[in-house]
Amino acid sequence: MSLNLQDLSFDFASLRAAYAAGTPVRTVIAEAMRRCASDAHHAFIHRLTDAQIEPYLALLDGVDPASLPLYGVPFAIKDNIDLAHIPTTAGCPEYAYTPGESAFLVQQLIAAGAVPLGKANLDQFATGLNGTRSPYGACRNAFNPDFVSGGSSSGSAVSVAKGWVSFSLGTDTAGSGRVPASFNNLIGLKPSLGLLSATGVVPACRSVDTVSIFALTAADAQAVLAVSAVPDEADVFSRAAKPFGVDFSSGPFRFGVPRAQDLAFFGNAAAAALFSESVERMKALGGTAVEVNLSPFLEAARLLYEGPWVAERYVAIKNFIETQPDAVFPPVRTIVQGGKAWTAADAFAASYRLKALKRVCDAVWNEIDCMLTPTAGTIYRIADMQADPIRLNSNLGYYTNFMNLLDYAAVAAPAGFQAEGDAKGLPWGVTLAAPAFKDLPLLRLADHFHRAQVLSLGATATKLADIPSIAADLPNRSNIAGTIKVAVCGAHLSGLPLNWQLTQRGARLLGMHKSAPEYKFYALAGGTVQRPGMVRAAEGGAAIHMEVWELPAEHFGSFVDGIPAPLGIGKVRLADGSWVSGFVCEAIGVEGGTDITQLGSWREWLAQQA
Repeated sequence: MSLNLQDLSFDFASLRAAYAAGTPVRTVIAEAMRRCASDAHHAFIHRLTDAQIEPYLALLDGVDPASLPLYGVPFAIKDNIDLAHIPTTAGCPEYAYTPGESAFLVQQLIAAGAVPLGKANLDQFATGLNGTRSPYGACRNAFNPDFVSGGSSSGSAVSVAKGWVSFSLGTDTAGSGRVPASFNNLIGLKPSLGLLSATGVVPACRSVDTVSIFALTAADAQAVLAVSAVPDEADVFSRAAKPFGVDFSSGPFRFGVPRAQDLAFFGNAAAAALFSESVERMKALGGTAVEVNLSPFLEAARLLYEGPWVAERYVAIKNFIETQPDAVFPPVRTIVQGGKAWTAADAFAASYRLKALKRVCDAVWNEIDCMLTPTAGTIYRIADMQADPIRLNSNLGYYTNFMNLLDYAAVAAPAGFQAEGDAKGLPWGVTLAAPAFKDLPLLRLADHFHRAQVLSLGATATKLADIPSIAADLPNRSNIAGTIKVAVCGAHLSGLPLNWQLTQRGARLLGMHKSAPEYKFYALAGGTVQRPGMVRAAEGGAAIHMEVWELPAEHFGSFVDGIPAPLGIGKVRLADGSWVSGFVCEAIGVEGGTDITQLGSWREWLAQQA
C-alpha cells in the first residue's frame, strides 16, 4: 500500500517507518517544505529555499537511514541560533548578521542526519513569554490564532505543533522553552544548564540561558538530547552530563505540589481544574504528593527581572541598543535598558541572596524526587497582551522564572484542554522539575504522564497512543544512571532501625524479592542492633525475603564502609537467577547465632520475638 505523505506524522517513529519502507528523503522533505509554506501564523522569519536545503540532503545521499539517529528529520531553529549562511536576526532586522558556520549544537544535529528547514519567529532578543514582540508579526497560537503562542520561542513551538517539522530548537532563560509548549500541546524540554552548547547562540542572560527542545513526544525530545548533549570547549558555560542517580520515573516516587496559597491561575478556573486532575494523574502513576512551600522559589524568580540579572540582557546587546534604540520593541527596550541602572554592588548582594535561597530551595529535594507545577497559570488573547504587555507577560512567568537561577532541569508536558472560559478548547500543560542532570528521568516520567491521557500530537490529528513510548529501561541502565542495586534482608528493610542509611543516601526501593533457595539464614548474636546473616549453602538452604534498593553509586562506598563485621556486601542470587549486590555473612560470624532459615524472613523472626 502506497504512503499518503499528507497523512504522514512527523514524529520520529513514523518517519523511521516511512524511510524503512523505502520513502526517499527528498520526498519527505519536500512534503515538510510544502507544509511550512502554508504558514499563516507568523511562525517563520526565514524558510530555506530548495537550493539552501540541498546541501543537507546531499549529505544523506547513499546513507542507510538506520545508520543515523536523526536521518531525514526536518527541524526548525529559533532565529537567535546560527545556521550557516542564513541571517540570524534575533527578531530584529536591523541587528541581523549572516554567520559563516552553524551553531555547535546545530552542527551535531546535522551530523546526525537532521535537515534544517527554517529560522523561527521569536519575541525580540528572546525577551518575552508571549510571542507578540516581533516585527515579523505576532506569532499565533496553533489552535486559535486569536491567542498568544507563548514565547519567546514562539515560532519554534508552532511549527512543531502544526506538524510542519518534527522538532525545533528554542532557548529558555525564564520559561521560553516551556510556556510555548504548554500553549501548543507539546513536550518542551528545558535541559540542565550547560548540557547543550550555546556557541552560536545570541545570549539573553548568558549565565542562565539554555537551548531548549520542542517535540511531539518525550521520546523524540530524548532522541534529540542524546545526540546534542556534547561538551563544547568553546563554551565556557558548557558542562558534561553527570549520572542522574535514582530513576524515579517508574515509581514509586514522591512529587512536590505547591501549597494552595502559592498557586496562581489568574482567574482561570479551567486551568485550576486541570492542575488538580494532573495531581491525581501523578498519584495514579505511583507518586505520593508532598506539599511544598513555593515562597522561596518565587522570591528567587523575582531576582531575574527585578534584580541585577537584567543587566545581562543589557550587556548582550549593549552596543546595538545604545546606537539604535528605536529598532528595539518598546517593551523589550524598557526591560533591557533597565539593566543599566544596576551596580556591581547590587549584583553581589543579589548573588548572595540567591545563594541563600538556593540552599532553602534545594532542601526540598531531600523529601521529593521531582516537583509538579503548572507551566503557566493562564493564557491571553493577543489583543489583551498587546494592550498590557508587561503585567500579563509577567504572569506567564510565575512558575518558570526560578528554574535556571536555581539550576534545575524541567520538562513541560501536555495536561489536557480547557473545558470552559474564554480559552475553552485550548491546550494547557504542567511542568516536571528536578535538580540538574535529572533530564532523562524527567523525560521518562513526562512520557508516562503524557500517555496517561487521550491526546493527539500537537495540533495534528495523529493520536499519541499510536506512537511508541520511551523504552521502560535501557541496556546497562545502572551505568547510565550511576546507580547500584543493593539487596537487603535485615535491619535495613523499610521501617527498620537502619533503613535511614539507605534513604539518607537517596536510595529508592525497587521492590520485594526472594533470594534463590540456596541460603542459610541466621539471627546473629550480639550487637547493639539485631541483625541477620545470610550464608550461601550447598544444601539445606531456602529462599529468603529481601528488598532490592537502588543506591546512587557516589554513595555506595560510604554505605559499604559503615557495615560492621562479620557482615559485608557481596553478590546475592535472586529467585529469577539474576545477581545483585547484597548482604552476605562470613561463615564464622554465625557461631552463637540462631538458625532461622525455616522462617525465610527477618520480619517473621522479629514478630516471633515480640
